[in-house]
Amino acid sequence: MTSSSSPSRKALSKIACNRLQKELAEWQLSPPAGFKHKVSDNLQRWVIEVTGAAGTLYAGETYQLQVDFPEHYPMEAPQVIFLNPAPMHPHIYSNGHICLDILYDSWSPAMTVSSVCISILSMLSSSPAKWTMTAMSGTAATGGRRRRPDGGSMTTRCN
Repeated sequence: MTSSSSPSRKALSKIACNRLQKELAEWQLSPPAGFKHKVSDNLQRWVIEVTGAAGTLYAGETYQLQVDFPEHYPMEAPQVIFLNPAPMHPHIYSNGHICLDILYDSWSPAMTVSSVCISILSMLSSSPAKWTMTAMSGTAATGGRRRRPDGGSMTTRCN
């Protein structure tokens, strides 16, 4: 682990380290379209550049994802957040946290960093409108319900 790691984070288990080395090698041979891994010597924290897919609201826009791997990855999901500035999207909070079930309750050890990235890009690509902080500001006051741009609401389980 490098000095840029969080001091409170535990070192990766041998299984996690082996798995991440394998995923990184596969990524270098065949990265998912629209993503670039920023090279670092820290296996426990990846920074990934994502470019919005052509023909979507985010086309040509570039964002950065930070992926922090827990000690027992892949049995535990990585923490994935957008670094500032995060895209304006109904499932992305202003602090960069992503409300996507595969990062929480629906995580499976069969998933990889590549599959998570593809899911995030799919989530971005399927958005019919960019949301502003004004559109999202009612979330806490409405018990986890967000206002959609069309005036409707949706329930979210992410905190």
